Order: sequence, then C-alpha cells, then structure tokens
Amino acid sequence: MQYKDYYNSLGVKRNASEKEIKTAYRKLARKHHPDLNPNDREAEAKFKEVNEAYEVLSDAEKRKKYDQFGSDWDRYQQTSGSPGGFDFSKYQGFDGFSTGGGTYRTSTSGIPGDTDYSDFFEMLFGRQPGVSGEYYSTGRRATVPRTGEDYEHEVEVTLEEAFAGTQRILQMEVPEACQQCGGRGVTGNRVCPVCNGKGTVARMKRIEVKIPAGARTGSRVRIAGEGGHGTGGGGRGDLYLRVVVLPSSRFERKGDDLYVTVPVPLYKALLGGEVEVPTPKGTKLALKVPPQTQNGRSIRLAGQGMPSLKNPSKRGDLYAKVDVQLPTELGEEEKQLYTQLERIYSERTEGKSHASRA
Repeated sequence: MQYKDYYNSLGVKRNASEKEIKTAYRKLARKHHPDLNPNDREAEAKFKEVNEAYEVLSDAEKRKKYDQFGSDWDRYQQTSGSPGGFDFSKYQGFDGFSTGGGTYRTSTSGIPGDTDYSDFFEMLFGRQPGVSGEYYSTGRRATVPRTGEDYEHEVEVTLEEAFAGTQRILQMEVPEACQQCGGRGVTGNRVCPVCNGKGTVARMKRIEVKIPAGARTGSRVRIAGEGGHGTGGGGRGDLYLRVVVLPSSRFERKGDDLYVTVPVPLYKALLGGEVEVPTPKGTKLALKVPPQTQNGRSIRLAGQGMPSLKNPSKRGDLYAKVDVQLPTELGEEEKQLYTQLERIYSERTEGKSHASRA
C-alpha cells in the first residue's frame, strides 16, 4: 500500500496540536463535503482522504504508531473495511449524500450508528442554533432545553444623564430562527440556502432602554429575553448594556460625590458673601462664602451629589472648590485703595512682630 502523508492531507505540521488538527479537519471536511459538491468525484475523493487522515491523527495511539513506523504504517494500521483505517461503514446506510459505498442521513429509526452520525455532523458543521441539544435514540428524538446566549452592548451617557437617569433607543441586529429550515440549518438533505446552515437569520429590532439614575462606568443594565434564541424549547438569553459615563468638563465624580470649581471674587473671599454653584441638573445653588476664605478651600453642600444606584433616594455630596479671582485692569482709585490696604496690613503685621520681640 502506498504511504500517505496524513499531515500533508490536513495541511498541518508534524508537531501540530490536537486542536490544530481538529480545526484543519473541520475546515477541509466542510470544504469538500459531498452535499456541497454534488457529483464532484475529486471533492468526494478529497473528503475521504481528509477523513482517513483525521481518523489516524486524532487518535493518540494511532498517531504514535504512524509517527514511529512512517512509510511502514500500512503494516500496522487497523483496517475496518476502508483504506487507511477510516471506517465509513458506521456512517453508511443513511439517506443524504453518497460516499461510493453508501449514503448518510440523520436517523430516527434507532439503527446502529445514528448517534455516531450526530457526532460526525457536529464535528463537521458545529452545533447550530435550532439543532444543538437534539439527539436521537431508539427511534424517538429527545431534546435538551438550552437557554440562548447572553449579549452585551456598550452604551455611552453624559454625567448629567447619569445624574437624572435617561433612555436609549437601540437599533440592533438580532438573530431569529430561520423560517425556511425551522432553525435546523438544513432543508431535506441540503444546507439551507437562506441561512447557509446557521439556523438563524438576522433582522433589525428597535429596543428602548432605561438607564437608571446613579449609573456609573461599568454598571450593567439587564434587558431580559433580548439575547440569543434558545434551543430544544429553552428560553432566550438576556441583553446586557454596559454603561460608560463620559468625562464631564465641569464636574469630577468620586463615587457618589461630585466636585466643582467655583470662581469667587477677591473681595467676597476677604469679606464673605454669596456665589452661585452649578449642579448636574442644570440649576444653581447659592453658596455662602465665609469671610477670609482661602483659595482652594472646598465647601461641602450635603446631599447635592449623585443619586445612589442602589437607593436613588440617597445622594452623595457636592463639594465647591473656591477659586479666588484677582481683579484685573484696576483704575487709579482702586490702585490707591489697594495701596492703602497694603500699608495698613504691613503696619499691623510689623506691629505684631515688634510686640512679640518685646
């Protein structure tokens, strides 16, 4: 028997991992599948070749012997009615596609080998929505309910929107069961031409979502039942919106507390007075600045910060940081007054200095 290079047949290196071998096999088997290449003898031959190679290389013991004996592998391989040790007989006797010695189909008759074919079909095409979770036994199909996949989507909001709570309208592409094949991915013995074997088709859906007050970056909003379709009677998964709160040009957020810088004229910082403090809701609060307030001091306004996400009736605090504004473009009279103020202040501080030395 002529030596066959199974690694070359699958297009992998001799030190390929089990995963690499499996991936290569699935790709080639899908490409040369008789159902997708009807009446193509070359594709049918290639299909047999890659299955023969996979039968050996996917089995650790067979692969070891193949690597050890090389071109003498044919003396030691175990044959089962077909070249190279790949036993097509366990897949024969089914309707669907021809292999030269038999045909394949999904069986509900309970005949031997039907579960093997399920494994083979799953290996080739993977579990598809609408068909995963189904298995066949003694002539009856049983189903295992599986909940659909959860989806996650990022949504951006401003700090002001996070403060008050807001809404978003999402236009989302969601999968739904293919009407042509009933979500199975096949029609008769062929891959469904509408969904290309996926079992689902995409459609656009409009979803209105509420973002709660107090949301922060990393918060997740759950929309039940808007995820992937379940199989075998299982329910749909959920959609999760992951909130990203955009930076604010005015407010700094730390937990549920907010910080804002407030300009305060020099004379109000010295003599005391009121200034306005902005809030995230767009209003302004009157802040009483004590006399002789130093630049950079933070004044707390209790309960004027962000709502608590878990308890919106509770709120953090708002801290107003004083930014003393020095006067500019002084007139002659103002200069004289500031000069006089400087002289008075100097005399008072020097007097205190002399008194302390005495």
